[in-house]
Amino acid sequence: MATLGTLLKTMISGQLVGTDKYENRYYKGRARGGDSRERRWVVYKGRPEASKVPPEWHSWLHHMTEAPLDEDQRHDWQQEHVPNLTGTRAAYRPPGSVLRDGERRRGTGDYEPWTPQ
Repeated sequence: MATLGTLLKTMISGQLVGTDKYENRYYKGRARGGDSRERRWVVYKGRPEASKVPPEWHSWLHHMTEAPLDEDQRHDWQQEHVPNLTGTRAAYRPPGSVLRDGERRRGTGDYEPWTPQ
């Protein structure tokens, strides 16, 4: 959900450019002050999370391209969006993490744990 200020700015001066597959809406507006570039912003569908902006729209938002890229221009190595899972049960917990099992493999090589005298 966007803030009240963003919604008002969008209603007054925003021109809808398009939407993505997550139903985020992308807008542009007039340049402000001494800046010659138009203003560009996104109104997120649901909870605002910057990682929900697909690469084709990211390049447009940051003025790398004049028009959003087509989804068919994506590369084979690009992966689908995965939300930020930090703080949830599905968060990544590496082996040895106290939030996982607290057990880790023994160190190899010249590692020796320090013990006070």
